Amino acid sequence: MSKEVVLIFDIGKTNKKILVFDKSLGILHEDETIFEEIPDDDGFDGDDIERLEKWMLEACTKYLQDDRYIVRGINFTTYGATLMYLDSQGKRLTPVYNYLKPMPEGIVETLYETNGGEAEFCRNTASPALGMLNSGFQALWLKEKKPEIFSQVKTILHFPQYLSYLLTGKTSSEHTSIGCHTGLWDFDLMAYHPWTKQLGETLPDPELVETTYPSTIFENQIPVGIGIHDSSSSLVPYFMNSPEEFILVSTGTWCISMNPFNSEPLSADQLKKDCLAYMSIQQKPVKSSRLFMGRIHDVNVERLNEQFGVDKSAYKTVALDEEMIRSLNQKSTGERVFFHGGVPQDYVDNSVDRETFENFEEAYHQLVIDLVDLTEESIDLIIDKDDTTKNIYISGGFAKNPIFLKLMASHFPDKKVYTSEVANATSLGAALVLWKGIDTEFNPAIDLGLKSFNGDPSLVG
Repeated sequence: MSKEVVLIFDIGKTNKKILVFDKSLGILHEDETIFEEIPDDDGFDGDDIERLEKWMLEACTKYLQDDRYIVRGINFTTYGATLMYLDSQGKRLTPVYNYLKPMPEGIVETLYETNGGEAEFCRNTASPALGMLNSGFQALWLKEKKPEIFSQVKTILHFPQYLSYLLTGKTSSEHTSIGCHTGLWDFDLMAYHPWTKQLGETLPDPELVETTYPSTIFENQIPVGIGIHDSSSSLVPYFMNSPEEFILVSTGTWCISMNPFNSEPLSADQLKKDCLAYMSIQQKPVKSSRLFMGRIHDVNVERLNEQFGVDKSAYKTVALDEEMIRSLNQKSTGERVFFHGGVPQDYVDNSVDRETFENFEEAYHQLVIDLVDLTEESIDLIIDKDDTTKNIYISGGFAKNPIFLKLMASHFPDKKVYTSEVANATSLGAALVLWKGIDTEFNPAIDLGLKSFNGDPSLVG
């Protein structure tokens, strides 16, 4: 018997996936591929858009013809900071420009100067100065450096909306893609920033993220979502299923902490400390901070491995030892041992000697103690004075680290700390908003995979 399903394209910088979700949000099938990057017209590597387009259309056709499924809709979630440019005939004008491409001098400086200076512009747009990672500046770069191309631009789309456009012929925009450090959105006015008038009438007005349009290339006019930015998409399952206000701490190479319930504007100090704001599906700012924690952890563990002559995976078998933590806190009098003077530029703290510790287990406990201290500082940046959040959800790699979890619960005694295991949270978020767009009564219960952890104040130095 055929099942009603939706197809979700989850497009990362490295991995490109298509997932088949049924109406209970179970994943029935998943395909994943990796495309090699190719040079753009300046010789800088970026996504192979022609290959991606071909793969996407072939995948849609494959699942639409599969007798096991009745495809009710298609949606997209992609990495941000990527724009696509269409001419008056709706044809793509450029390759994908990689957001890691260097921004030439002289493009953004004048823009900052005419809009209150860099600090004020960044605050107003919730966008730290990140060069091409501020996707709005990519359009300004195209206008300044490739005027012969820009003169042909009729419409500018973010990446998720471009993929949707390929199936529907409808140009669209939505708040999560505009609001991810693009430099395009005025968070004071909650509208496109006045500077975008320099781009002409190229930016579509934003629509609700649940919006769908019928496909024009498939006979049964399947509803197609207008797409969603990946970071905002990963929050959707929590918005729809958390009974209380929360902070989500997504850990991995980057530790990204997101607070959808802090309405205070970003301050200049927060921006300097790597904070930004995303836009939620409720069209509200999501104050976020980030810490390169996974990278900091890995390079310092590598050094400890060498110093103590242990296997590279030895840290994975280090059991939580609360008495050891108390002893280390007493020795350090609550001060950081690692990163006492801040995190070095190369992230490796060479100032900590092997002789400081009796064994590898003790050194690793101290490293995690200090990483949690840095994480607490990062989270504190997004907690306002009238904080109403009750829960902290920790997902990703460090959700499997018992030392990290015990210390996190101990550092936040006024909140309930949980680990959360939501497989393919980004894809799931895109499926949720699509089903909601197809069926307004759709209200499934999602298992967030929560496991609570109790803290102990005596473990905090």
